[in-house]
Formats: sequence, C-alpha cells, structure tokens
Amino acid sequence: MKYNELINKMTLEEKASLMSGKDFWQTEDIQRFGINNIFLADGPHGIRKQAEAADHLGLNESLPATCFPTAATVANSWNQQLMETMGEYLGIEAVAQKVNVLLGPGINMKRSPLAGRNFEYFSEDPYLAGKMAAGMIRGIQSHGISACVKHFAVNNQEERRMVIDTIVDERTLREIYLTAFEIAIKEGNSKTVMSAYNMLNGVHTNENIHLMQEILREEWNYQGVVVTDWGGSNDRVAGLLAGNELEMPTTAGETDQEIIEAVKSGKIKEEVLDVSVDRLLDLIFTTEQVYSKPYKQEFDIEEHHRVAQKVAEESIVLLKNESHILPLKKGVKAAIIGDFAKNARYQGAGSSIVNPTKLDQTLDVLGESGFAIVGYEPGYERYGKQNRKKVEEACELAKKSEVILLYIGLDEATEAEGLDRPNAMIPQNQIHLLDALHRVNPNIIAILSCGSVVEMPWIDKVKGLLHAYLSGQAGAKAVLRILSGETNPSGKLAETYPLRYEDTPAYRYFPGKEVSVEYREGLFIGYRYYDTANINVRFPFGYGLSYTTFEYSDLEVGKDGVSFSITNTGNRDGSEIAQLYVGCQSGSIFRPNKELKGFVKVFLCEGEKKVVNIPFDDKTFRYFNVQTNKWEVEEADYSVMIGASITDIKLKEPLFVKGTGAPLPYEEEKLQTYYSGKINQVGIDEFEALIGRKVPVSTWDRTKLLGYNDTIAQCQYAKGGLARLAFRLLSFSYWLLKKIGKRELANLIMMSVYHMPFRGVARMTGGAINMPMLDGILMIVNGQFLKGVRHLVKERKKLARRTKGKK
Repeated sequence: MKYNELINKMTLEEKASLMSGKDFWQTEDIQRFGINNIFLADGPHGIRKQAEAADHLGLNESLPATCFPTAATVANSWNQQLMETMGEYLGIEAVAQKVNVLLGPGINMKRSPLAGRNFEYFSEDPYLAGKMAAGMIRGIQSHGISACVKHFAVNNQEERRMVIDTIVDERTLREIYLTAFEIAIKEGNSKTVMSAYNMLNGVHTNENIHLMQEILREEWNYQGVVVTDWGGSNDRVAGLLAGNELEMPTTAGETDQEIIEAVKSGKIKEEVLDVSVDRLLDLIFTTEQVYSKPYKQEFDIEEHHRVAQKVAEESIVLLKNESHILPLKKGVKAAIIGDFAKNARYQGAGSSIVNPTKLDQTLDVLGESGFAIVGYEPGYERYGKQNRKKVEEACELAKKSEVILLYIGLDEATEAEGLDRPNAMIPQNQIHLLDALHRVNPNIIAILSCGSVVEMPWIDKVKGLLHAYLSGQAGAKAVLRILSGETNPSGKLAETYPLRYEDTPAYRYFPGKEVSVEYREGLFIGYRYYDTANINVRFPFGYGLSYTTFEYSDLEVGKDGVSFSITNTGNRDGSEIAQLYVGCQSGSIFRPNKELKGFVKVFLCEGEKKVVNIPFDDKTFRYFNVQTNKWEVEEADYSVMIGASITDIKLKEPLFVKGTGAPLPYEEEKLQTYYSGKINQVGIDEFEALIGRKVPVSTWDRTKLLGYNDTIAQCQYAKGGLARLAFRLLSFSYWLLKKIGKRELANLIMMSVYHMPFRGVARMTGGAINMPMLDGILMIVNGQFLKGVRHLVKERKKLARRTKGKK
C-alpha cells in the first residue's frame, strides 16, 4: 500500500468516513491529515457542475461549459485521436471548474435501440466503444484529474434499472459486455470505475465478487477506485468486500457506522478496509496535485466552441444523397422547415445535460451558408401534437423554394435517462409534415437529430439524409458546412439501422419488466446478428457516404496484421474509415460471421493513394471458453476482411491461425439456434443450456411483503391500502402530465419515483431518511399502518437528536 504509514495513524471511524460522500458530489475530508475532499461531476460530453444546491436529476442549472457532441455522435467519427483531443478539452474545463473526477465516458453496449440512455453510449460493438473510450480517458487524464468509465456492467435498460437482474451467459458477458471496459481500463488507464445500478446474475454489480474482484482486480489488474452510481449501494459491507471503495452520495454517516460495526464484529477484516482507503487516498492526492499550484480558472470559450464544431463535422453521417443533391450550390433557394432549426436538439437529457457556453441555432448562422433562404416555418409541434395550420404554412413556403432543408428527429422528452423509448419511430406529426411537403416539392433534404436508432419508413420521400445525431452546441454550423460542401462528410455509423424494430435481436427479450431481463440473444447483438442471420437492414454498421470515392487494393495479410492501399478516386479531398473484420471458418464453436477487430481513419487528397496498416492484437482471434474459463484461440482458417462497412467488403484473404488447443466448450445439439445465428426465438431450455443453470423466475411474487429492493411501482399489489392508493395517484399524475404536455415532468416521476427501490429513498436523500425510518415506511406499505407510523416517528426523533448532537 502507498499510504500505509498515514492509514496506521487513522482511527477506524476516520477510515470508514472516507468510504461515503460528504454531500451529493464531494468526498469526505480529514483535515488533521491534510486529506481534502474532492469533487465528482457529471461529464460524458461536457462538465455539469451545479452552481447551487446539487441534485442528481439535473433540475438545478450547472455552470456554463462547452457542450460537445454526445458519445453516440462522436463514435461515428471512428477517430481515436479526435476523441483524445475532445477529452483534453474536457479536462481543461474540468480543471477550470475544480473538478477532480469527471463521470464519463459511458460505454455500455447498445443492446436495444429503445434503451433510453443510448445517446450517452458509443456503439453496439465493444471494440469500437473501448477504443473511443480509451482515447477520451487519456485526454481527460492528461490534465492530472480522473475520468470515470461507467456503468460497470451490463446496464442496458432504464426501466427498473436500480433493481433489474441481468441474466447473461459468461461468454457473452466477456466478449460483448466487458470487452469495452477491458480496453478502456487497460489502454485508457482510467483511475475510476463506476459500478452499475443493476444486478448481474443475481448479485448487485457493486457486490459481485466475480465482476469486481476476479475480473476487474485480478484479471485486469485494476488498481483504481470503484464508485457506486448515485444511490446504487445496496449492502454497504458486501460492496466494500467486493472492492467498492466509494459510495455516493452521502448517507450522513449511516453506512459508515455499518462498516465500523462490521470490522468490530469480524465480519470484515480491517485490512480490507485499509486497502480501500489506500486506493481512495491515491485518487484524492493525485487529482489534487493540479490544484496545489496556480491553475487556469478560465478557458477560451471560442476555441473550445471551434473544437466542438470540428468534432461534430467529423461525426455527422451522410446516409442518402440521391442524384447528388448534396452538396448544395451557392445561391440555391432553400426553405428551412422544422422546429429543430430554430431550437436545436443538440444533447440528451438527465444527468448528462450541459449548460452550454454558447449555442449555435441554424436560423442564426444561415448567413454563412451561401444559400438564398426563402424563409422559415416550424412545420410541427415539438412534442408531437398535430397542427394542421403549421403544416399548411410549411407547404406554402416549400412551393417557393428549390430545395427544402427539413429538420426532424426526436425531442428531449423522448430520449432521457431513467426511461426507455416506447417505440423506434420519430413523432407521427413530423412524418405527416414530410408527406405533405413531398406532395408540393420532392427536393427534400432531411437533417435528422436524435441520439438513438429510429425506423425510416419515410426515407423514399427524401432525396438527401444527413444524420446529425446530437452534435453539441456547435452542431448547427457543422451541419451547414456539410450541406454547402465546405466540409466533406466522413462519419460512419457506429450502430445498425434496422428496417423495423421487430427485426432487432433483442426484440422479444427487452426490456425486463419485473424481476429480471434475459439476454437470450447471447453474442448476437447489432450487426453480429443481422450479418450472421442474413437480415436486411436500412443502413449497416460502418456505413456512411462521402462527396468523393475511394478504391481499396493490394491487401497483404501477415501474422502481425494487415496492410492495404486506399486511393481517393473522386474530385474532392476526403477521409475514409477502413474497417478490419475477422470471421472464423470453423463451425465447431458458434460465432458471428464477422467481428470488428480494427479500424483506421485516413485523410486523402484528391487522387492521393496511401498504404494503410492495421495491426492484430490480443483480441483479434480470441474467444472466451466457458469450459477452461479462459480466453482461447480456436485453431482454424479465418477470413481477414477489409470493408467500407460490415456489408461492403472490399478486400479479403484467408489466414490459418494456430490455436491454444482448448476443448470445445459446447454440445452443438443443445444449442442449435445459437449455431444458426437466428436467435430471435430462443426457447427457455436452450437458454438454460447456454447459461448452464436454471433461469430464475422473472415475475414478482405478489404474495410476499415488499422489502428494500422492491420498487414504488410494486405498491400496486401492496397489502397496505394507503400504498395502493399512492400508486394509483402516482400513475394518474404521470398520465395527466403527459396529457397536458408536461412530458419532462412526467418522465421525472417515472425516473425518480416510479421505478425507485425503497432502499433508494434512504440512499438518495442524503441521510434525511435513514434505513430504520424506511422500516417504518415499509410497515405502512405492508398493511401495518399504525405500527409503521409509530416506528417512523420514533426513528425520526432519534435521527433528529443525533443530528442535533453533532452540531
């Protein structure tokens, strides 16, 4: 241990006090040892340090910061160096605001297009997500502070996120859901990891010895700090035993006392606590060094805004360009239609929301485009309400123009932390507008703004489609530069766009509605499913158009990697993203047809040719063998492929790879669906054969009393009449708020109340309600009204006396 001498001087009480926050965002301090509190702030794509009273839900405004494009957007750049640069600028702003730990990046896999937090995550592919995250982490931590990679692990739905039990087989866990974390931690050297809210195979992630000790600490040799997601601690002592150093936010000393009692009783050795204290002290002391000398408390707003624009320009994806309608010529008569042109949709909602230093709106920066603008009409109501008059006015404007720039997408209330989307469609009123516009002027270029996959049955009615994703505070100008041709689009999709949601691999298994969610699709998420099962899609993984063309040639495959040439055969300078895919030709172990194992982004001037090298690494040929419980290599012939997308393979060569000689992990006859790759209807018997045990009952036991890990939603069948009434009032409030257009407030109820477990009432109130008081609440919920009230009042008085005694 680094700080053994210091730790030996500390009392048990002092050591325990460091294991929980001082308040909502700060750690505890011990001034007699010079241990300062450090500040943790949200920040996947911008710093969210709240100026006034702190809250996790983002209700209070934060200090101004640059709002960079979200992870779902920058993943489309496929540019690790750009990601590192963005991280560096995030680090500058974090230091300026005296933040020690920036809570990002988020790298959970995009298992389903409907997962409400997809805008915060990079990709459906773990290799791409891990590489992009590692770059961002290196950039942030280059300034001496810490990044915090999250949410560890398999946190892939928002509904019941604090209690849902994720049932997943070990191979899928390792190859799909942990590989991105492995890359981010080993290559990015993240100093902090955030544990997820959910359970994993029956155990809360921050208490999961297999996840936290055997994999994270022992296999990956992680030496940093693990922090809970806010309010995500269940059993504090079990979490500490698993190596979860820091619980956030504060519990006003309640869980500190649990640790103290556990040490005194012998339930946990003090040496275990000492190791956790040592890791936390290292985080505190190393991230405080930057503030021990003069540091910049301001940053160049304009420079950071320009960087945000550059990131957006590299990340926006051109999806359709019929008859080369783009780029638009100077002086073209253009109608601007769509509410998002006036009020940009540029970031997500929830804990990642950033208060931008400035915000480009399309209508304000049109003068730089060179277009002859004939006017603007909103065309639709932002939150989905039909408005015939707005459609008619938009159509009248469209008749006067040569081309329509139509700004459409998803609103802020549809994509938000805490709830999943109900469907994969953009609002019907926007589609209705598009239909009407097409009848009067077919020259429509749609600019799509959303952070997650949407269906596009309307795509035949647009000639051009530019996907801006959520491109940050400078996104409007970035879009116009691509439309005008000042910037050649170079983004490619980091996720697949299916023809319809029903085609997605997790369609029948997402989300888990009650106790658990079963990952029956196994390895076959995203392109791994579509490509293997030969499912047609709207746009494949890795797809994106350019204003120039590229030719691939001269593939050479060696034992250490591949080399090939790319030539810009068009008449514009541009960047191409070349992708390395590998496919095993043996059928002995089920696998996807192709898997991404490398990529590179290459800039080429008009007519230029470059030789490109992509090395193999330890992940190129490996698979996780559930018999040996190790990474192995199957001895076989492999196809090594270079593609412009998963479906557009340009070059291909075979390669024989010597294996590790491991026994075959599966009996094929028991897993025939997985061997076929057509996993859209996996039966319970086959899934149990895959995971090697019985699947737990996935529905609530409506006969039992409600406890700490049951949710407010379960009050619908509580024994206490008052609890059932409260549930009905809550449900009615949600319905009414949506009906009257207060969708963000309705979402807040769903996120912060409806799916909250009862223990969260104690964990998220900063000690205002403790666990003994919660016991009284549960008595009321379970039908013991008078006894519960008496208990609640008694414990409230006890807490008040203790609080008064500390002052």
